[in-house]
Amino acid sequence: MLENTTSEAALAAPETTFADLGLAPELLRALNDLGYSKPTPIQAKAIPLVIAGQDIMGGAQTGTGKTAAFTLPILQRILPFASSSPSPARHPVRALILAPTRELALQVYESVVAYSKHTPLRAMCAYGGVDIKPQIAELKKGVEILVATPGRLLDHVESKSVSFNSVQALVLDEADRMLDMGFIPDVTRILKMLPAQRQSLLFSATFSDDIKKLADTMLHNPVLVEVARRNQVSDTITHRVHPVSEWGKRGLLIKLLKSGDIRQCIVFMRTKQGCSRLTRELQRAGIHADAIHGDKSQLERIKALDAFKAGGTQALVATDVAARGLDIDDLPYVINYELPHVPEDYVHRIGRTGRAGRQGNAISLVSAHEVAYLVEIEKLIKRPIEQIEIAGFEAEAEYEYPPGNKKKRPPPVRAPLSEKPQRKGRRDSTIAADGFDFSKPYEPKASLSVAGNTAAAPATVPPNKPRKMVAALLGGMGRKPV
Repeated sequence: MLENTTSEAALAAPETTFADLGLAPELLRALNDLGYSKPTPIQAKAIPLVIAGQDIMGGAQTGTGKTAAFTLPILQRILPFASSSPSPARHPVRALILAPTRELALQVYESVVAYSKHTPLRAMCAYGGVDIKPQIAELKKGVEILVATPGRLLDHVESKSVSFNSVQALVLDEADRMLDMGFIPDVTRILKMLPAQRQSLLFSATFSDDIKKLADTMLHNPVLVEVARRNQVSDTITHRVHPVSEWGKRGLLIKLLKSGDIRQCIVFMRTKQGCSRLTRELQRAGIHADAIHGDKSQLERIKALDAFKAGGTQALVATDVAARGLDIDDLPYVINYELPHVPEDYVHRIGRTGRAGRQGNAISLVSAHEVAYLVEIEKLIKRPIEQIEIAGFEAEAEYEYPPGNKKKRPPPVRAPLSEKPQRKGRRDSTIAADGFDFSKPYEPKASLSVAGNTAAAPATVPPNKPRKMVAALLGGMGRKPV
């Protein structure tokens, strides 16, 4: 049962700084190195509660700063046990953080490393898709903070390479995605292996009945901290729709990426095949693009993410599942090449931009058959999205907004976009050099008639030229008279 509930409106005043939250000087120094001085709402509320040893049920979507809301206070709590001794016995696992995907686990791990760099605490990330032997070797050396995906953690349990005897804190990050990906049975197995006396934190963007049941099994008198309403979108994000025909999307995307306005972006596709195909087409157009989807190996995905974060890639083309948990600082644009069929996925996609009060942009390329999805998205986010038609990349004639009522379609704002001028005097591509029109049905100039075993003579025969015998269809040539 929840002990109390806290909403964003009741959180600490904006003047609060990290120094006011009771963090150790080593952690404050690391935050200062990263340029952070003021906590986000969930950090301002959760950090003091976690430091006090309270269980937390956090309702927070991506981009709210929830990773620091649990990593900083956990580091604070285990800091008294930090040791500079090389002995593995002095570095048992004291904090266990579970994440649903390899990408999210790596990002949490990177945050832990960044915040603890001025302490002797050790951290490690365990995830599948790579050789387990180096991870086993690192665990044997001893680590205090273990970030892991559930499946790979159970692999280590089977290998007897990890011990939970000293675990003081457990964090379950993005529990709703754990549920969606079928990890709850694995999580339940792991919970049964942990010490009963521990602090537990659960974070989720949504709270279904299954998540509430899980919370009841792992949390003791938790405080509910909510910092964003369900499916709420940030006010710092500008939404824009470009009505465009399905076959005009690729050309429009290339134009937008070459306009100079979009420094970096994530481009969302619905399928892995479409993701790979669009990436190849962008690369052929001279754009630095890469793809991230389920068919990519773990090393390929890490390489693609690192290149994107380093600024070497302009467009990262991704599927919804592959992009879950991506945490990229200061991402200016998200482009929906295809609208999601589930409106909630739109909120998750655009949540990659406009984070921590920064300005973000969400652009959607919408064709005629996607208007119904657009209407559902507008209902969910409770706002109309401006539609701007780009000259030369108009939508299909059947584009209707709202669907089924073309008369009510608001005239879209037209925005010119430079196009290559057509060369004068260029012949229609359907007209051949000899004047033959390929767009018209074929009309034979002469027809053959078949009657028994005889062939019809051609309409005109050049003078002084013997007639050639033509075989009648299926009838053969016939015998010459003896």
